[in-house]
Amino acid sequence: MYKKGVLFVVLIVGSIWLAYAQNSIMNSNEQLKPIGEIMEPNIGMDKKNREAVGALLNRLLSDEYLLYTKTYNYHWNIVGPMFSDLHVFFQEQYEKLQAIVDETAERARMMGVRAFGTMSEFLKNTRLKEEEGVVPADMQMIKNLLADHESVIRYVRADIETCANKPKDPVTRHFLEDVLEKQEKMAWMLRSYLQ
Repeated sequence: MYKKGVLFVVLIVGSIWLAYAQNSIMNSNEQLKPIGEIMEPNIGMDKKNREAVGALLNRLLSDEYLLYTKTYNYHWNIVGPMFSDLHVFFQEQYEKLQAIVDETAERARMMGVRAFGTMSEFLKNTRLKEEEGVVPADMQMIKNLLADHESVIRYVRADIETCANKPKDPVTRHFLEDVLEKQEKMAWMLRSYLQ
């Protein structure tokens, strides 16, 4: 009997609290956006600067996604005496790239910008070149990936400078510095195969 009484009191108090919370939300001065609409972030950056950073991030996202796809392609299609080593190596690389892709898309979303999510958007906005229908020899694969990583490194360095100046965005600058470090390490590993 005692347990039923305690449960009844907990249910009553919970219901009262829920009604109060719902009333507080409905009477707040802020309007809630319908599901599907992007709420404007109030993060100390005006819309123009957030959109500029978002565009920069979506361009990087496009580059990273193309590089991810190219690395995955090489992972699937590698043949020859280096098959085992390079198959595993390419997997390690595309897994790191997949993480960068995800983090870049999420950073764009933090700016209140829709992250690109279609192949046509990636292909339209990438600065890298696709190799449709081509399966190069193993060392050419390494050279191609190295060239793409080094291109991305140069783009990211320029983007870091952009975020340090106008629009001033130290968080995205720091994010890009982390991406730069990861890209430089992947490039070093690729370069080591060629020496």
